[in-house]
Amino acid sequence: MRITMIGGGYVGLVSGACFAEFGTEVTVVETDANKLAALREGRMPIYEPGLEDLVQSNVKAGRLSFTGDLASAVAGTQAVFIAVGTPTRRGDGHADLSYVYAAAEQVARALTGYAVIVTKSTVPVGTGRRIEEIIRSTRPDLDFDVASNPEFLREGNAIGDFMRPDRVVIGAETDRAREVMRLLYRPLYLIEAPIVFTAIETAELTKYAANAFLAMKVTFINEMADLCERVGADVHDVARGIGLDGRIGRKFLHPGPGYGGSCFPKDTLALLRTAQDYGAPSRLVEATVAVNDARKSSMAMRVINACGGSVRGKTIAVLGLTFKPETDDMRDSPALAIVSRLVGDGAAVRAFDPEGMEQARPLLPDAVVYCTDALDAASGADALVLITEWNEFRALPPARLGEAMRGRVLVDLRNVYDPVAMRQYGFTYYDIGRSTRSL
Repeated sequence: MRITMIGGGYVGLVSGACFAEFGTEVTVVETDANKLAALREGRMPIYEPGLEDLVQSNVKAGRLSFTGDLASAVAGTQAVFIAVGTPTRRGDGHADLSYVYAAAEQVARALTGYAVIVTKSTVPVGTGRRIEEIIRSTRPDLDFDVASNPEFLREGNAIGDFMRPDRVVIGAETDRAREVMRLLYRPLYLIEAPIVFTAIETAELTKYAANAFLAMKVTFINEMADLCERVGADVHDVARGIGLDGRIGRKFLHPGPGYGGSCFPKDTLALLRTAQDYGAPSRLVEATVAVNDARKSSMAMRVINACGGSVRGKTIAVLGLTFKPETDDMRDSPALAIVSRLVGDGAAVRAFDPEGMEQARPLLPDAVVYCTDALDAASGADALVLITEWNEFRALPPARLGEAMRGRVLVDLRNVYDPVAMRQYGFTYYDIGRSTRSL
C-alpha cells in the first residue's frame, strides 16, 4: 500500500514513520526547504525518543522518503493524509485552517485517481465537509472520499502511542474509504487495538473533547492542590484516593504549574470558539482555560514569595524549560510566564533543560543564562525552581545541590523531591499541594 503524508512536522513525521514501520510505502511532503534538507540528511527537526532510529531504518528499507514535490508524491497513492499545522488564529481563538485548505486544493489538482483524503491535523467540526467542497469545486471529475483520523500522540511517547494505541478513531462514511483505512491499520487489528469508525463530525469532535477533558483533569487537581495547602491535606493522597475510582482514573492527576504544549492550550480554545459559534457554550472548558492561565502567573508569585517577597538582585536557578519532559517543545510552557516574570522583577536567572534550550532562547528574555547542566545552573543561586520533571533532575544529590548554591531555597513545582530529606539538608523547601501538617 502507498500513502502520502502532507507535512513533515511532529504529527506527519511520527505518523509517516510509524506507518512505514507497518510495511506501508510512505512519502512525506515537506515544503520548508531547510526542514526537507534536514530530513533527507537524517536529522530530525524535533526531539522525540526513538524517532531518529525509526526514520533512518525505514528510509534504509525504502519504505519512507521525503520530497518537496506534492504532485509526484500523490500520483497513484491510495490515501493522502493532511498533517499540517492548525495554530490558533490571531484575534479570535479559532483554529487557523488556511494550511489545511491550501493542502486540500493542491492535493485535488495533483491526484490522478481515487484516493481517500484524510485529515490527521487537529481540526474543528465541519472541516471535513469544507475539504470535500474545496476538492469538488477544484476537480468536479475526481473520484475521492474524505475521512478524519485524529492523532492521539503524547509528546515523549508518540511512537508507543501510535504502535500500541488506546484507540484509533476514524471518521469515514463510505465502505470504500473504510476499507482503505482498515488495510492501513491492519497491524493494529492483530493486537486487538480498539478501532472506532464514526461519522466525520464525530471523529473531529472526539479529538477536541478528549484533550479538553484531560486539560480539565489537570486543572482540577491543581485547584485541589491549592485547597490541600490551606486545609493541611496531601494532594498526592487525594489524587490516589480519587484515581483508584475506575470512573475517574489515575492519569493526569499530577499537580504542577499548569498545562502547556502543542495541544491542550490550542485545542481547548478552539473547542470554546466552536461551542460558542454553535450556541452550545462550554462553561467548564471556559473555566479550565482561565484557571490554567492564571496558575502560570501564580507560580511566579510562589517563587517570589519563597524568596521573601522580592527576587530583585537574587540569582534564581531554573531546572526544566519545556512544557513536559522527553520533548523539546516550548509551546505554552509554564516556564515562559515564570521565567519572564522573574527576570522582569530583577532576578538573574540561570537555566538548564536537557533538550529545550535552543527553542527557549528566542522566547525568553535575553538576560537568561543557559547552563551546561543542573549543578551549573545551581551554582551561586539563592533559590532553585524545578519547573519540568526530567528524570535526571530527580536523582540530584541534595548535598551537592546545597554545596553549589549560595542560598537554600528550593521551589519544587512538580513535587519531585522528598520534602523531609530536603529539609534535613537545610533547604527551605516549597512544593505543591502539601502543607507541613500533612508530612
